Amino acid sequence: MPERFPPEHPREWLNRATSALALAKARADDVYLEDLCYQAQQAVEKAIKALLIHRGAEFSYVHDIGQLLTELEWAGEEIPEEVRRAERLTRFAVFTRYPVPAPPVTPSEWAEAVALAERVVNWAGSKVSGGEE
Repeated sequence: MPERFPPEHPREWLNRATSALALAKARADDVYLEDLCYQAQQAVEKAIKALLIHRGAEFSYVHDIGQLLTELEWAGEEIPEEVRRAERLTRFAVFTRYPVPAPPVTPSEWAEAVALAERVVNWAGSKVSGGEE
């Protein structure tokens, strides 16, 4: 179990991002890929919010990855293109969490969501752990 930090500490948000990423990777026969992709989106959202906290910036309580990345840019962070690609995970925050008339998430979409989330969590973690501003 990871060390706990106060809720306003960026390390606690990174812990939650890492936990969500672990859940996103936990594929099982009786689990919808949509639910795993939701956890990938949550990992990205919490990792970005960790970096916003690290930079002393306020953030919106939204699930929109693009909006959160814009807020992070306003806080002075340069966003790499590989991180920017995680914007496509926003759809997993709401739309695919519930039964909707849409095609099911495919295994390749799930794998891409996990890979994107892993990149963002690692990127944010290196910024927070390294103390970069």
